[in-house]
Formats: sequence, structure tokens, C-alpha cells
Amino acid sequence: MSGFWRGWFLAWCISIGLFGAVLCGGAFEATSGPIRLLLSTLNSAADPRFDATLRFSLGVMGAVSIGWAVTLAFVVRAALAMEDRARPVWNAITAGMISWFVIDCTLSIATGFGLNVLPNLVLAGMYLVGLIGGGALKRGG
Repeated sequence: MSGFWRGWFLAWCISIGLFGAVLCGGAFEATSGPIRLLLSTLNSAADPRFDATLRFSLGVMGAVSIGWAVTLAFVVRAALAMEDRARPVWNAITAGMISWFVIDCTLSIATGFGLNVLPNLVLAGMYLVGLIGGGALKRGG
């Protein structure tokens, strides 16, 4: 895979980590501005109450997102190093992406935050563009 596509996947992983940092910021009042803006953009009718439960949930979701980003960065790096033998690794990443996408989008719509599907599409699209553009699907396995 070319350096461009390696960089593409690195940017993809970093974007997941940055989103995790925004979520973690919601755990504290002093750093909750970005997540407040995001929540009001996704559903202007909702009035999120930043109580202890929401702050805990945002912190945990942020930590999970950051952990996901770090894991994906290492797994993608391993897949790139495996070259033609990486198909099972790309399949595993794809299965995880599909699982996340379906559950996240379904729950977003069901809870009144349907606009969250748009950033989900961007994240999934970044992955698919990298997968196809980088030629990972052409590899054997």
C-alpha cells in the first residue's frame, strides 16, 4: 500500500481518537464545551443534563473510542505489514465497523439523534475509501 493510503488510515485512526477526546471532555464542566456543541447540533430539541451519570457515560465512551483508535492503529499497521496475507485482518476490521455502524446508527435514530448518522457515514466512508483505494481488497488471503 502506498504512503498516501498508509497516511489515510493513520488520519482515520486519529479522527476516531480525537472524537474520543471530545467525548472524554464531557466528563468535566471545564472541558464540556465541544460535546455540548455536538449534542445541540445533532438534536437542538434535546436539553442534555450534564449530571454525574451523563458525565460518567461520556468519559467511558470517550475512553472506549480512544482505545478503539489505538487498537485500530496497531491492527491496521499489522495488516499493512502482512501485505498479501492481510485479508483476514481487513475482514475482522470490516466486521467490527459494520457492527458499530448498524448499532450506532440504529440507536442514534431511535433516540432522536438521527443526524449522528452523518458523521458515522463519514467515518465509515473514510475506511471504505482507504480499503478500496489502497487496494486491500485486491490482496489474497
